[in-house]
Amino acid sequence: MTRNRCTIIGITGGIATGKSTLTNLLRKRGYKVIDADSISKEVTQIGKPSYYEIIDCFGHEILLEDNSINRKKLARLIFEDSNLRKKLNNIVHPRVFEEIQARIHRNCKDNEIIYVEIPLLFETIERAILYGLEFNEIWVVYADYDTQLERLMNRDNISEDEAILKIKSQMDLDEKAKIANRVIYNNGNTDEMERNLELILSNLEP
Repeated sequence: MTRNRCTIIGITGGIATGKSTLTNLLRKRGYKVIDADSISKEVTQIGKPSYYEIIDCFGHEILLEDNSINRKKLARLIFEDSNLRKKLNNIVHPRVFEEIQARIHRNCKDNEIIYVEIPLLFETIERAILYGLEFNEIWVVYADYDTQLERLMNRDNISEDEAILKIKSQMDLDEKAKIANRVIYNNGNTDEMERNLELILSNLEP
């Protein structure tokens, strides 16, 4: 990588495949992890520019009683309407990528690895590059469809139809796996994922 002295590895996958589980395992091992979802919540807090832009786009009906954004309601709207999803992404993604890049520069040290978890990395890769993000590798956390569907239904307490709609709103997971540098399989339990991760880490170039 030419712009950073450190190695940047993107973590992505599908909804409910275990990306956060993987990054928690990495943090346990002392690795630096930047979480795009966490940054997304930060840049849409009350008073932030993205907050007002979202209200302008979606209306005050999207707010809770304390005037914070009703994220569940917003998520439901964008999963049902690709045009609304695109509008939201156009508001939020630029500020998220800018902050990711800033954190990389603050934390980058020679010969270190920084992991960046971006759920929609492949879907937004062109915009990420536009904002200066480049990756030495991209890893995909993978689970088979039935496992993913069951986990999503249980995690979000939603119907099968709702879960299918959410999964279909993202790029096909098999396609992501084909173009990833490495695939971490997560069809079983955390111990199995941890063994898979250890094998990959042992083969990483220093």
